[in-house]
Amino acid sequence: MLTAALLCSIVLAVRMGSTDISGMDILRIVMYKLFGVGDPELYGSGAAADIIWFIRLPRLVLGAAVGMALAVCGAVMQAIVKNPLADPYILGISSGASLGATLAILLGIGAFLGSNFVGVMGFAGAFGVSLLVILLSNIGGRTNSVRLLLAGMALSSVCSSISSLVVYFANDKEGMMSVTYWLMGSLAGAKWEQIAFLLPFVLICCLFFWSQSRTLNLMLLGDEVSITLGTDLHRWRLIYLLISSAMIGFVVYAAGMIGFVGLIIPHVVRMIFGTDHRKLLPVSGLLGGILLVWADVLCRTLIPRSELPIGILTSMLGAPCFVYLMAKRSYGFGGEKDR
Repeated sequence: MLTAALLCSIVLAVRMGSTDISGMDILRIVMYKLFGVGDPELYGSGAAADIIWFIRLPRLVLGAAVGMALAVCGAVMQAIVKNPLADPYILGISSGASLGATLAILLGIGAFLGSNFVGVMGFAGAFGVSLLVILLSNIGGRTNSVRLLLAGMALSSVCSSISSLVVYFANDKEGMMSVTYWLMGSLAGAKWEQIAFLLPFVLICCLFFWSQSRTLNLMLLGDEVSITLGTDLHRWRLIYLLISSAMIGFVVYAAGMIGFVGLIIPHVVRMIFGTDHRKLLPVSGLLGGILLVWADVLCRTLIPRSELPIGILTSMLGAPCFVYLMAKRSYGFGGEKDR
């Protein structure tokens, strides 16, 4: 049902925007672009075809992929660190991405990488900090959830300090506005070339995590309990962190920073379906995709002739939900209700 809802959401959302295009025209344009069926003069080019195929549909498909990645990574991160406040960016990933984007925009580092060098540098910063967190948490002993959190907090502070230092000395108002806008997140730069790689990668990673539901359930019980049950979580924790970091790195590359999706969606799903990751991961992924599809529609239509950054909207929607979860006493994390 949720898969059908996601597909229906994309179909309905394609029609919504400042330019009104009929449903039949949309269908004919998509059929021609995908299968070559129809009149090329009517459906192969023109304003309507360009709006549907190059603007609306790519950003909706990208939104579904990004929402799926953020929600699944949020659920995985919450299991890895055994913390209900964990989100995809908790281990310094957001600060690393911010540092990479800041260096690219204000200092021009990575300009040789092409027109999308800001996204590439954001990916490099996010993934690089994740690797450093793993290395730092293994110094002096084996990594665990507490060491990961402490290492992530330390590196996050370092990256934030360096970013602030660069902004202070750059004295570039236009560059500072660009950094701020990039950190708010946007699907406006969606391209089929990005989606052709990102969507299969996200789907494969989500299926992998779904296959690891038993191990993720054990992580909620702790390392001592899992060892008595015959599973050593150390190796799996590192593997999950690397895969999650790669997913978030590509999300940052394609859409910038989009918050609260990976924090709120897994908690909402737990309230309805419980804490078993066999249900939690697929439902979270589909709900995350649906949420970002409709969030993108609101961003395009709320303000006439303007577009609201999607990160602002998700934060405005996520904060009240987060307060509600804190106030709801019957909600528990990891299978045990809070007292």
